[in-house]
Amino acid sequence: MQVLDSLISLWHSTGLYNFTWPNAIMLVICFVVLYLGIRKGFEPLLLIPIGFGGVLANIPFPPDAMPIIGHTITAVDPNTGLVAVQTYGGFLGQIFDFGINSGIFPLLIFMGVGAMTDFGPLIANPKMAFLGGAAQLGIFMTLIGAILLSKYCPGISFTIKDAASIGIIGGADGPTSIFLASRLGTPYIGAIVVAAYSYMALVPIIQPPIMRMLTTKEERAVKMEQLRPVSRREKILFPLIVLFLCMLFLPDATPLMGALCFGNLIKESGVTDRLAKTASNELINIVTILLGLSVGSKLSAAQFLTLNTIGILVLGLLAFSFGTAGGVLLAKLFYKCGMKINPLIGAAGVSAVPMAARVVNKVGQEENPQNFLLMHAMGPNVSGVIGSAVAAGILLAICGRM
Repeated sequence: MQVLDSLISLWHSTGLYNFTWPNAIMLVICFVVLYLGIRKGFEPLLLIPIGFGGVLANIPFPPDAMPIIGHTITAVDPNTGLVAVQTYGGFLGQIFDFGINSGIFPLLIFMGVGAMTDFGPLIANPKMAFLGGAAQLGIFMTLIGAILLSKYCPGISFTIKDAASIGIIGGADGPTSIFLASRLGTPYIGAIVVAAYSYMALVPIIQPPIMRMLTTKEERAVKMEQLRPVSRREKILFPLIVLFLCMLFLPDATPLMGALCFGNLIKESGVTDRLAKTASNELINIVTILLGLSVGSKLSAAQFLTLNTIGILVLGLLAFSFGTAGGVLLAKLFYKCGMKINPLIGAAGVSAVPMAARVVNKVGQEENPQNFLLMHAMGPNVSGVIGSAVAAGILLAICGRM
């Protein structure tokens, strides 16, 4: 009898016994994510850790076992607005709590991004900053969409803080999405981060159809003049000026902008090569691994297959589309007004660096193989990084005090 009980207990502890159809659906999704990263090469540094984290999150543990993602309970104090998060076991759950719920990972990533970024194209052609600003249209359109969806769609309910956190997906900036969602204390931070990073990686699929739809063949073939050289002094002063202006006008965005500007300063100063190399290589690589796995841990069936999460994913896709369209349409307006500018580079105004700029260059070369738009597209691309951080600061200043 004891042997039979032991065998039954063993059977109940197996994955076969505890496997469910929601687990199967999510595993298929995770394997598709891995396929896109490995086979198609769509931002493998993001998609492979996210996909593998999702596989780990859907291991069919028995109900009384401690899953690898742990049990995380999030509560918001209605009086102070502070978020209390408690994680029970699970190494991925603890990493998510430490790096994402606390907002540490986005600051470290912004530091690394700053150390890898050349602001020269933006300094050489400051007008490109307007394209980065126009591409933030997706943020505010999505915020409105989240409010309307919550009002008119039964089963979906978002607060203004939730809507602001969802809207920032439109900036195509994963770290900024983490930063704002953690500061506003939305319970949907997992779904928001998954949507932000998944759509960032899928920029090569999402953007080209929109770019072609909004431009003509002639416009896509426009060649742009070579950018002027930018001095070392300009590159050193730029992050200091940006940080100073942010401190004066939008202190809520200073943590992100400070990390970005510090990373860029140690790169451009020319005297801290060791720090710049560490920030742009070892540091950001370690954080990317931990971030990707912990983001993937939110792909568990119980957390992902809900109406609110599906709404967030739909809104995130619309956010990217509106952001891309906003940048392209403003660049097209500049072209119609007589500026020698290829409207495609407006699509790089979303802050997916350098993915969006590479997509612009690829689409431009399809029309004219001799058309090299990469450096021109980097101007609006890096201005989009600044623009999304500024938008996050504005939303935090407005919604964070409600």
